[in-house]
Amino acid sequence: MNIIKVKNLTVNYDKSPAIWDLNFSIPSGSSVGIIGPNGGGKTTLVKSMIGLIPITSGEISFCGKTLKEVRGKIAYVPQKKNIDWDFPITVLEVVLMGVYGKLGLFKRVGKKDKDMAFSILERLGMDKFANRHIGALSGGQQQRLFVARALLQGGDFYFFDEPFTCIDKTTEKLIVDIFLQLINDGKSIFVVHHDLSTVKNYFNHLIMLNKRLITHGSVENVYNMDNLSKTFGQSGSSLFEEALNLNARSCKGTR
Repeated sequence: MNIIKVKNLTVNYDKSPAIWDLNFSIPSGSSVGIIGPNGGGKTTLVKSMIGLIPITSGEISFCGKTLKEVRGKIAYVPQKKNIDWDFPITVLEVVLMGVYGKLGLFKRVGKKDKDMAFSILERLGMDKFANRHIGALSGGQQQRLFVARALLQGGDFYFFDEPFTCIDKTTEKLIVDIFLQLINDGKSIFVVHHDLSTVKNYFNHLIMLNKRLITHGSVENVYNMDNLSKTFGQSGSSLFEEALNLNARSCKGTR
């Protein structure tokens, strides 16, 4: 069953198309990688799907419902570079932002919410930093922080914008394990991704994008040299071969 459908989606910046006429559907239980060159519209696609930027034309539906009807079921982890790390706020306070959308007017965060936040921070190895200012965290810790907020927020659809950029291997493994758990729990995840060597390990579905949709489908069916060349240009074939070599070396090292 397809849970997300995108029809004729176009987004313009200053009258120039950032993405145009995208049409695709995503089946349930998908871990979706969104790949393409810099400036190809990956972040624009994610932000338009979850209503952070206006669309020029087109339709987006979640299980047959509009974004407005399912907004409370969507969690989002932005790129780290878009966060103001000097803002005076602690780790715990950021994580608790994940429940604000569920609180009614004038309601305050309760003990149950705080206990759950601490539990998630502990799961991510971040509980000892609960009262630390966010600017004092390392790159990997910063990424874990916003993953924790998304987990506390809950929902059925999770969107991550380049979650593996500039983080350590321990954090990367933690995030991948969370992906697997979310999928096992029947959630759907969408990840703007740049490391082609891990595509086959992390995702079962791909959206290949360069302002227009190149292709989409199962990783097994669409992740090949021809589609990478169409997506990235002449460098596509070399990127694919490099990814294969990296995967081969990685597998060899784990035997």
